[in-house]
Amino acid sequence: MTQIQAPLPQLPETGNLWRTDQLHEKGLNSRAIRLLLSQGKLVRLRYGCYLRAALWDKQFATIRSKQLIHAHAHGTLTTSTGDFVYSHTSAARLHGLFLWNVDDLIHILLRVRPSSERLGKDVRGHTRPYTEADVQTIGKLRGRTLERTVVDCAMMLSYRQALVIMDHGLRLGADRALMEAMADSLAGRRGIRNLRMAMINADPRSESAGETLTRELIARLNLPTPEAQVEVHSPAGRHRLDFAWKEKKVALEFDGRVKYFDYQPTDEVIYQERRREKALTEDGWRFVRVEWKDLFREQEFKNRILAAHRR
Repeated sequence: MTQIQAPLPQLPETGNLWRTDQLHEKGLNSRAIRLLLSQGKLVRLRYGCYLRAALWDKQFATIRSKQLIHAHAHGTLTTSTGDFVYSHTSAARLHGLFLWNVDDLIHILLRVRPSSERLGKDVRGHTRPYTEADVQTIGKLRGRTLERTVVDCAMMLSYRQALVIMDHGLRLGADRALMEAMADSLAGRRGIRNLRMAMINADPRSESAGETLTRELIARLNLPTPEAQVEVHSPAGRHRLDFAWKEKKVALEFDGRVKYFDYQPTDEVIYQERRREKALTEDGWRFVRVEWKDLFREQEFKNRILAAHRR
């Protein structure tokens, strides 16, 4: 006798993010969900919340981190009138702020601290008084305002991480005077030194986390201070350099992936970059190009900068 096999479970035709109960409503029981997970068609983002794997697989890391926040909101039935707000690095992701070397934990601000079992292993709860003046709706989720988010993160993170987020916060329009007032009210708190140092050394001209860390490394190694986002001219036209020592005609360019992959076709961006460099080289400029890995080879980085200045 030929045994008829049950049809393999299929994901719903519409939608991408589901809670367990929503998948059950679509006719998928627990066994079917496990099978879809094992087949690589479904991804469990957190307990009781799933995403279509085809969508997850093609996302950049920054989008995945933000998707985890939306999964938390979806899984906990959060709405714009929820009883907590997203804070710290979670709010930073909702605001689109640059983050460097930060984990994917979900940070929420509550007025009353629940048990850790209720929050879940992927969630960190922060309990402190707050007012609605420090809260805004970002998309459909409630989060801390831009200024409060930058301040919260700078108090929690390392100095270099704080500088990255401070640079970008100011670039996005955060009110420096308001953040300074917040810092004054937090005197004596853990992390206040990082916050104040980041505000002193911040530069909203920085266009990426890599540029911020490059500038910080130059200062820490006591190298000559360059100008940032320098506009220069060559026979080929007008150009803008990440950093430059104009009197020495030395340029430093941070070659981060974001520069080449986010806005225009990659080949065209690289072609225009090299065309610009060729024109400036013929005009007497020397280029030092650094990538992420170079920022962690500090002595080699220092030697390259000094060598370019000597030539």
